[in-house]
Amino acid sequence: MTNPAGWADPPALDPAYDLWTSEHDALRAQVAAWIAEQIVPHVETWELTGATPRELFSEAGRAGIFGWKLPASIGGNGPDFLADAVIAEELGACGAGGVAAALGAHKDLGPYYIWRFGTDEQRAAYVPRFLRGELIGALGVTEPDAGSDVAGLRTRAVRDGSDWILDGAKTFITNGGWADVLVIAALTDPEKGGHHGLSLFLVERADPGFSSRRISTLGWRTSSTAELTFDAVRLPADRLLGGVQMLDRGFAAIMHNFQWERLGMALGAVRAASEILALAGATLTPQVATGLSAEVLAARALTYRALRGYVAGQDMVRETSMAKWYACDLDVRVCEAALAAAGPAGLRAGRLERALRDARLGPIGGGTTQIMKEVIGRGYGLQPGVLSRWTTQVRALGCRSIWRDPPPAVCFCPLPLCWVGARCCLPRGQPRRRRACGSRHRRRCAQRRGAPRAGAPAQRRAHHRS
Repeated sequence: MTNPAGWADPPALDPAYDLWTSEHDALRAQVAAWIAEQIVPHVETWELTGATPRELFSEAGRAGIFGWKLPASIGGNGPDFLADAVIAEELGACGAGGVAAALGAHKDLGPYYIWRFGTDEQRAAYVPRFLRGELIGALGVTEPDAGSDVAGLRTRAVRDGSDWILDGAKTFITNGGWADVLVIAALTDPEKGGHHGLSLFLVERADPGFSSRRISTLGWRTSSTAELTFDAVRLPADRLLGGVQMLDRGFAAIMHNFQWERLGMALGAVRAASEILALAGATLTPQVATGLSAEVLAARALTYRALRGYVAGQDMVRETSMAKWYACDLDVRVCEAALAAAGPAGLRAGRLERALRDARLGPIGGGTTQIMKEVIGRGYGLQPGVLSRWTTQVRALGCRSIWRDPPPAVCFCPLPLCWVGARCCLPRGQPRRRRACGSRHRRRCAQRRGAPRAGAPAQRRAHHRS
């Protein structure tokens, strides 16, 4: 993986090896036991109060939840990214998306940014206290007018002597309501734009001019999601994350860390979906249960494929985007199916309805599903927006197949179509077996070929012989 000099990367490993060792299995059992003791008995109470106690971060620090991506020299347990993946999976099974999000954001976002991109002085000042759970961290990127569009941020940082003056606002920031130290993305060179003029700053809660306000959300109610306001916040020069060598390189840092953030969300979503599927159990029809079970296995395989490549040091932007998209959307579908199968009982406050509320944030956080599709499309050489246009066209024609280039040897369209103009079908003249198709699609097909509208029996027979 190509990085600017000085950025810490995952260790290079063989991507073909089996993921989990006996040490990872032991860690999984240990983390599962800690969750069963420290989180599960209190979930309902925390949901009612809308907050996770700060003491849980200290307990997690003592249990070694936060340190697996960092070396022992800074107070960590690793680096072992597979161990951190184990923790992400187990947190997905805790029964409270807000708790998993709060601990996961602390583990993967703000503090980890300081370790990866900060100076030695910044690491020494903050990271050990983060790992012990003494400080809570957060990352501030999303703004009221710029969510998934990182390059469109408007928060500004202007030089004033050797200091920086920070002005702007952030919204939907996980842990923003109680974070002690936040990593904030701000525009430092408007002429270069967001791609080449964005920098990261360290903001402490006690800084004059900084304020936060909790947001009431559909899900993740225990994660202290908040709006942040920066009103002429004065920051000394040593609050620029990474020092002058990281000036105007914040966009690259954010993009570089997105892979692990999205992998963590995919791992948690797959585990959460499997837990809800097991909980729903006998209430689902056999057809629905077996279909969703197969999809969960497929999502896990896709996510593990991306994880193998990532820990091997490969560029897995496309694969992690696929895993995040598919796993988080699947989590929603599983929860919806379980809630529907439960009938009126599913409307009561409890595990199922909370699981659906929490799952709904998965396709939004860390990059929306639409953005994931754009990233995947660019990975296949498509220009931004092309994938969305092809998807719209294919859906309009009634075809559910995936757009492919070059066209596949077999048409995957679920309807027995002729040539509909969609790239997923075979080229004109390619023989294939047919049966009678719907009249609405037959008309579309004939019109696309320039043939007269199908009407008479002879025309219909000719249409299906072609």
